[in-house]
Parts: sequence; C-alpha cells; structure tokens
Amino acid sequence: MQAAETTIDPSEVAKFEAMAAEWWNPNGKFKPLHMLNPCRLDYITSQIAAEFGRDLTSESPFSGLRLLDIGCGGGLLAEPMARLGATVVGADAAAGNIPVARIHAEQSGLVIDYRHTTAEALAEAGERFDVVLNMEVIEHVSDPLAFLTACRQLLKPGGLQICSTINRNPKSFMMAIVGAEYVMRWLPKGTHDWHRFITPDELFNLLRQAGFDPVDRKGFIFNPVSWNWSLSDRDLSVNYVTAAVNSA
Repeated sequence: MQAAETTIDPSEVAKFEAMAAEWWNPNGKFKPLHMLNPCRLDYITSQIAAEFGRDLTSESPFSGLRLLDIGCGGGLLAEPMARLGATVVGADAAAGNIPVARIHAEQSGLVIDYRHTTAEALAEAGERFDVVLNMEVIEHVSDPLAFLTACRQLLKPGGLQICSTINRNPKSFMMAIVGAEYVMRWLPKGTHDWHRFITPDELFNLLRQAGFDPVDRKGFIFNPVSWNWSLSDRDLSVNYVTAAVNSA
C-alpha cells in the first residue's frame, strides 16, 4: 500500500520536538498554552456539549464519544477530554512528544491512545471520530487545505471539529511574535512564522472547501492586567477558535 501523503513540515515538527520535555512545566516553554488552556477547554466543552446534547454537570458527559486530538503535544487537552469520559486518541507528528504524553497519562491514571502519526495516515487507515480537536496546528502545516480535508475525512457525518489558530495582521505580528517570543520570551524565537498565520475569513473559506460547515468562531483575548484569557464574540484580531461540522 502506498504511504499516505502528508502535510507535515519537518522543520516545524523539529521545533516542537526540541521542546518535548517541557510540556507539563507550567512555567516552561509552553507557559502560554498552560495559561490559555482553561479558556480553550471552556470553548471546546461547550461546543461539544451543544453539538451532542451533553450535560456538562453529569459525571462523564462525553461518554460514548470518540475524540481525536491532532497535534496533541504532551496531552494538555487530551487528558481533560479523557476525564470527561471521551475515548481519546492523541496524535502528533513529533515522535518525542508521545512518550512524554504517555508517561504523564499513566501517572494521572488515564487511558489515552497516543500515536506518532499524522491526520493523513489516520484518514487513510479508515479511522473515524465524533470530534477532532485541531488546536494551534494549522499554522504549522505545509498545505492547510489538504490538512483540513484529512481532518474532515476523519470525522463521522455530523462530527465536530474545533480548530484554533492565529490571525494575520500587524497586531498579531506584534503580539504573537514580537511580544510572545522577543519581549515576554514565552516561546523560543522562531516558533511562529507570521506569513503562515490565517485570517478568520480565510479559515472559514478553507473549511468550506474541505467539506465543513463552519458554525461558530470566537476570539481568545489576553488581559495583561488580570493576566488571564477570555472568549470574545467580536475580537478575533490575534488568537481565535472555530467550530465546524462535517456536512458530507
């Protein structure tokens, strides 16, 4: 069988492979994700609950749902999803992330199927999911449309994808690159390439081309006074997140 084509960019994978051991250090190189995680989880859980009619106050609200966290890293999202009852597969193209994620899940008493693989390989293998989390990944792939198409193929009919990324404008350059990488030093220099950032309208168009029906988008807003993140219906100028359904 011919190997699945991939949208993985080896140079982008290498950046995150070099930081793999840092995933669960809240003050390390992934500090921005640790800070953003409660806000991300708020959006993800509310969208899944609304789409599948789940009660988030119940003991295992996502029981019976099969969920893929593509670009799972060390498992910052996969673990909360498993705790909520979902059957979770975590996939990452950076091989070094997988043992870190596996060990932390074991230490946390969680069963998560972590794999060193790609969205394209999973789709070719016939894997199907109710939910795909595609968080802060699309700005690192070589072909966003092909990547989104593979993610859509991984979803069952009516399945839900949550996709977040960074807008492309002067403000995002100042905040996500100059601010985060050079001033605050939250991330190593060169983590992001501004030219790969995608505007919300561009992402919605890509989602439609890939066979999705986009249903929602919101901004992630950082408050430097309270030092936390919140969701916004209006401000998508830097970090933002979308929800889309497999309409095929």
